[in-house]
Amino acid sequence: MSTNQEAERQSFDEYTAVEAALKHYIDGAYTGDGDAQRSVWMDHARIVGSVDGQFMALTVDEFIAAVKEQGPAANVSHHVVNIEIAGSAATARIEFIDWNGYRFTDFFVMAKQEGTWRISGKVFDSHSRN
Repeated sequence: MSTNQEAERQSFDEYTAVEAALKHYIDGAYTGDGDAQRSVWMDHARIVGSVDGQFMALTVDEFIAAVKEQGPAANVSHHVVNIEIAGSAATARIEFIDWNGYRFTDFFVMAKQEGTWRISGKVFDSHSRN
């Protein structure tokens, strides 16, 4: 394998690893399993955004409690819009439709720590009720 091919493979593998980390978050939307979703968050993570036009600022544990309280989102669907990676830093955008009645745009900041991609923070907006 050429050096260029190896670099391309490594780059592709990083995108795949970020997607795999985000799958924990996505699965939490479908199942309402906040505990499973918790594994992808860094302990210091903050979540900020707007629901029904009201600004919210949550710790990761407050957010996980809300996911559990809301429960499974039977009709939710999602689309990973983009992933950007620079070394051990990444950003991602996911669109959700009908996550318990809301359309969300989620922007994530992620970091690779000890070989694992995790979410450091999230900024979001709920469209359908704003």
